[in-house]
Amino acid sequence: MSRPTRIALVGATGLIGSSLISLAVGRGNLRIIGIARREVALPPGARMEVLVSEPDHWSDAIAAANAQVLVCALGTTWRKAGKDEAAFRAVDQDLVLAAARAAKAAGIRQMIVISSVGADPTSKNFYLRVKGEVEQALGKIGIPRLDIVRPGLLRGPRGERRIAERMGQIAAPLADLLMHGGLRKYRSIKAETVARAIVGLSKEKAAGRFLYEHDAILRAARRAD
Repeated sequence: MSRPTRIALVGATGLIGSSLISLAVGRGNLRIIGIARREVALPPGARMEVLVSEPDHWSDAIAAANAQVLVCALGTTWRKAGKDEAAFRAVDQDLVLAAARAAKAAGIRQMIVISSVGADPTSKNFYLRVKGEVEQALGKIGIPRLDIVRPGLLRGPRGERRIAERMGQIAAPLADLLMHGGLRKYRSIKAETVARAIVGLSKEKAAGRFLYEHDAILRAARRAD
């Protein structure tokens, strides 16, 4: 029996991170090592490690995880950052890039990062511009395989109240029906589906930089089993 794939997960307390943890329950071929600044609530039956550390020491935790894959599901919101550009970049840019550099130094072969549909370093939208700049910077770090996942609106239960996003989730199924052709990439998607795509992508061995939007995420999710 082959050894399980060890996945270091930063962003374990968020919607995608918690979905990935739940998906890993009962999978003997997958081992999640969460890296977080506080303890993580685990679902029943979860067999995983959580390394609790301040972000300044995450590089040590990533090295200690002895993982083959780093999954980065870090992200804040404009409101939670106090509508402060520096505070937003501290999480969505600085922490993400620091985790990637730590993964490179630890010899991790693959990084799967959650970005956003519409990410573009030339965008006038601050959020999308930062996401695009981070994608560019990640490509220069030199991890052998980089998978960039660009979901649309994420559907799933959150531990915090985001009224506008909740309203968007309610309207999403109808709005999705109107998105065809080039607009399909903006369709909403379940966080569980993104988590399944992460598992599917963790099986890939080819080196390079790969980009996944809505339909490609669905295809990757089908490779999870």
